[in-house]
Amino acid sequence: MAVDANKMQALVGRMLGDVGAAMSGALVLVGDKLNLYTTLVESGPLVADELAKKSRTAPRYVREWCAAQAAAGYIEYDAKSDRYSMTPEQAALFADPNSPTFFPGMFEIAAAMMRDEPKVSEAFKTGKGVGWHEHDACLFHGTERFFRPGYAANLISSWLPALPGVVEKLERGAEVADVGCGRGASTLLMAKAYPKSTFVGFDYHQPSIDHARQHAQEAGLKNLRFERSMSKDFPGAYDFVAFFDCLHDMGDPVGAAAHVLKSLRPDGTWMVVEPFAGDKTEDNLNPVGRVFYSASTMICVPASLSQEVGLALGTQAGEKRLIDVIKKGGFTRVRTAISTPFNRVLEARP
Repeated sequence: MAVDANKMQALVGRMLGDVGAAMSGALVLVGDKLNLYTTLVESGPLVADELAKKSRTAPRYVREWCAAQAAAGYIEYDAKSDRYSMTPEQAALFADPNSPTFFPGMFEIAAAMMRDEPKVSEAFKTGKGVGWHEHDACLFHGTERFFRPGYAANLISSWLPALPGVVEKLERGAEVADVGCGRGASTLLMAKAYPKSTFVGFDYHQPSIDHARQHAQEAGLKNLRFERSMSKDFPGAYDFVAFFDCLHDMGDPVGAAAHVLKSLRPDGTWMVVEPFAGDKTEDNLNPVGRVFYSASTMICVPASLSQEVGLALGTQAGEKRLIDVIKKGGFTRVRTAISTPFNRVLEARP
C-alpha cells in the first residue's frame, strides 16, 4: 500500500505528542509526590535551584524536571530571568487537590495501567478477567484523588437536587447506602452535608474500606460507617441508594440492580452515576472517549470479566444500555436526571 507523505507526517506528529505526554506522566507523579508544583505556586517564580532548595530536592534533577515541564506547557519559563512559575490554570490542574480540574490522580491511574499491562495482556489471550483488587495500589489512590473533586463540585450542588424529593428526605433524615464506595469520598461528602441522615458505604475491597474508615475518623463524622460487602448482598433497607462510577465494573449489573430494588423502601430512589457516553461508538470518538475507552480496556472490562456473569458493560456503555440493564433488574422508571461532560446521572425508581 502506498504511504501518503502528508498523512504520515501528521500521524508522526500526533505520535510525538502522545509519547511526550506518556513520558511526562512519570514527571507529573514526581512533581506531585515531592511537592514541586505546590512549592512553585506558593513561592514562585523561582530559579530551578531555588525550587530544589525550598522543596528539599536535588538541584540537578529539578533543573531537568523544570525544563521538561516547561516544554510540556505544564509550567512557565521566563528566559530573561531564568525563572519558572505557574499560571492560575496550571495551578488548578496540578497543585490544588480540591480543584475540579485536578489531574495528578488521573496520572496515577495511568501509571497503574502501565504497571498492570502484563496482567491485562495475558487476559487478552485467555479471556479471563483481572479483578480490581489485583491492580497496582496507585490505582485506588489515584481513583479517589481524581473523582473526589468532581463529586465535591457537583454532588451536593446539582446532582442530588436533580432528583425530586431526595434532598428533602436527606435534610429530614434518611437511611442511605453508597455501594461501591471505594475509599469513601462520595459517602463522606453526603454525610457532611446531611448530618440528620445516616450513611453506609459498601465495597468489596477491604483496603479501600480501611482507608474510608480512617477518613471518616479524621473528619469526625458520626453518621456514617463503612462495611465490606458485594453489590448483590449488601444488607439493610434504604430510602436512597447511590452507585458512583461502579455499575459498569460489576460482573452482574442486572443482579446488582435487582438487589437494590429489594433494598429500597417503596418511595426510595436509586442514583446511578456513570461516565458520560453516547450510545454509538462513533459518538465517543473524542478526547474524553479516548480516556474512558482506554481505562475501560485496562481496568473496567477486566474487572467485570473477573466476576460472575461478566457482562462487561465498559465505561462507554451509553444511556440506552444502562437504562436497559437497570430495567432488567426490575425498575420501571429510569431517566437521565442531569449530565456533565464527564458523567451521566441516572435516576431509577420502582
